[in-house]
Amino acid sequence: MDFTPTEAQSDLAALTRGIAEKLVTPERQRELDKSADRFDDTLWQALATAGVLAATLPESVGGGGFGILEHTAVLRELGRTLGAVPYLPSIALAADTLAEFGDPAQQEWAQRAGTGDVILTVALAEDVNYEPSQPITRAEPTTGGWLLTGAKVTVPVATRAVRILVPAATPDGVAVFLVDPNAPGVTVTPQLVVDLGSEAIVEFAQVALDDSSVVGTVEAGPRILDRLLTRSAVGSTALQLGTLERALEMVSDYARERTQFDRPIGSFQAVAQRLADAYIDVKGVRLALTQAAWRLHEDLPSEAEVRTAKFWAADAGHRVAHSVIHVHGGVGLDTDHPVHRYFLAAKHNEFAGGSATEQLRRLGAVLAATPA
Repeated sequence: MDFTPTEAQSDLAALTRGIAEKLVTPERQRELDKSADRFDDTLWQALATAGVLAATLPESVGGGGFGILEHTAVLRELGRTLGAVPYLPSIALAADTLAEFGDPAQQEWAQRAGTGDVILTVALAEDVNYEPSQPITRAEPTTGGWLLTGAKVTVPVATRAVRILVPAATPDGVAVFLVDPNAPGVTVTPQLVVDLGSEAIVEFAQVALDDSSVVGTVEAGPRILDRLLTRSAVGSTALQLGTLERALEMVSDYARERTQFDRPIGSFQAVAQRLADAYIDVKGVRLALTQAAWRLHEDLPSEAEVRTAKFWAADAGHRVAHSVIHVHGGVGLDTDHPVHRYFLAAKHNEFAGGSATEQLRRLGAVLAATPA
């Protein structure tokens, strides 16, 4: 097991960090807070021009041919700067899936996403449904096509996406459909989420789809959905790692600079112990993520490792986020202070794809099904 970053990982991470740190400033964040959908088009186009978006897509759609390890490197850097761009849903999930399983017409969407020309997204979450691998949304077969009915929640950048990957139950099992959000019967309603990100409820009222909207085949649907859910968990963990790393750096700097009783507050035992615990938590997230991504890269069984990584992202993320706020004191409660944004981002990442308790439940199911 070799956890040494690949050259591509290091290069993409450095390139992404250089672009994001230059463009994502506190002033820019405040500008985005006032926008309707909180999307940083300047950053997105800069990443596209630099080749970051296409680098991790297969060569078959004009990409650089890199994979999950490089995806996590980019996402980690975007998490550090809280970049308001849909790299995870558009590139790491939707475009990657279409490139792998789609027909030539669908792969063209992936190619266009890699150039930044269009934005894609995925709709994986449903209200009161704790089994994302078994969607409630249904697609009933008709002559030459399907009728799609149901609703998805917290769909990223749905207001800007030109196509949405939608898993739905069919009489023959789960299938994944490529849906036009402007099609008759589709309603997109923006949601207010904890980190003020761009997410929406997407409702489908007897939406007519033709057979060409199926990604891959109906038979391949469960495998495609499992791949989406797995990579979504790993991707959100990578975002969380970057967010926690930067938040820990910020609170460490503050603890060295802020004085009380003529001493830096970081010299007090209680504060130092809490920061030490946060440091260990971040290390745990980093190690769990690296192991999960490496096993995926090597095509090894990885469900337990993925659930472990997502558990660390949620559980440790909760502790670190609260420690950052508490050590900052009243400053951390100022919604205009940069550290507060990191708290909100960490809370969003904590629950994206299921809470810590949900990850333990899924991990327990995996372990129970593993032969002794």
